[in-house]
Amino acid sequence: MIRDITIGQYYPAESPIHRMDARLKLAITFIFIVSLFLVNSFVGYGFVLICMALVIKASKVPVKFMLKGLKSIMIIILFTAFINLFLTRGEHVLLHVGFITITMEGLLLAIKMCIRLVMLIVGSSILTLTTTPIQLTDAIEYILKPFKKIGVPAHEIAMMMTIALRFIPTLLDETDKIMKAQQARGADFDTGNLIQKAKALIPILVPLFVSAFRRAEELAMAMEARCYHGDENRTRMNVMKMKSSDYRAAGMTVAYVVAIFALRFAVKVLPLI
Repeated sequence: MIRDITIGQYYPAESPIHRMDARLKLAITFIFIVSLFLVNSFVGYGFVLICMALVIKASKVPVKFMLKGLKSIMIIILFTAFINLFLTRGEHVLLHVGFITITMEGLLLAIKMCIRLVMLIVGSSILTLTTTPIQLTDAIEYILKPFKKIGVPAHEIAMMMTIALRFIPTLLDETDKIMKAQQARGADFDTGNLIQKAKALIPILVPLFVSAFRRAEELAMAMEARCYHGDENRTRMNVMKMKSSDYRAAGMTVAYVVAIFALRFAVKVLPLI
């Protein structure tokens, strides 16, 4: 299960998506997330799925590697579907047994929410899989730069977010090592009730927290030894510049947004589900 978490990981490859400007990728990811909440039909979800498939193919990241990250949040997806299926009221009743009522509206909403969550996770993971932590830091700092005039520490916020993303795979590897070491000593994490399983996690959490604080201290000492003083008089080795391919990608993003609004309007006019 630990190995299935792909959040915060970077997949090195030579692709047009990897070479895109990190600021543009961050903006496109935000537009993509907003567009998922604007889509309200299966036709719209099909269009978004086709666009996602084209981007994934262009990124040269294996589809299995992206879908592997869904295993860790499958419980959340199923719980969301359960809530929408049994708590949504409607006119077309499919099943009514005692206090349990399943309607067509609830079934459609549960399916749509599951599709939306899957697309949200997979689509957002493209950003971290195709962008290095340094590029992501520079992009976040550039976007937050206008807020520095009102006292927002843009550089510090970008640095903290990037360090948090970078520490996720590191802590996951550390957790996997600790679990294997405890299992070699006879620990059992699979059997027992919920309380017993929670108690079995204590031998994992204690050394994990100790390791996390130790790594944080080592990182702070390393940054201090290299005379790191935040954004003060700081320059970059690689200055971000928009290329012609980035402008083409921005144009395709505008066309994507126009198509999303057109499909949303068409659903109101035509009898589409």
